[in-house]
Amino acid sequence: MGDEPAPVARGVEVELLATVDLADEIDGMAGWQLRMRKVTIQPGGVFGPVHDHRDRPGTVYVLEGTITDHRDGVATDYGPGPGWPEDRRTLHWLENRGTVPAVEISVDIVRNG
Repeated sequence: MGDEPAPVARGVEVELLATVDLADEIDGMAGWQLRMRKVTIQPGGVFGPVHDHRDRPGTVYVLEGTITDHRDGVATDYGPGPGWPEDRRTLHWLENRGTVPAVEISVDIVRNG
């Protein structure tokens, strides 16, 4: 991630909206679930520290505001609208550089528990 310091999480609220136990849906997916969350990042907030998405692929849709995604030394702004994929190569952190709360819907596959 270059010379960027690892940011500390602050100003983030996460609400679990729904889950689906994938063991009942897809053969071989015992122990996994499909998860949907609403994440709100306040102005100046950071969703950190730097984290990866190995074993938990997902996708993000920004409902309100702008979220800056930091990965590979590049900062990319998203919102509102389609956001970014989170695959096994994703290593990133997020922030809200704006003046209003940024709200995203995050859908991913995670281990149960």
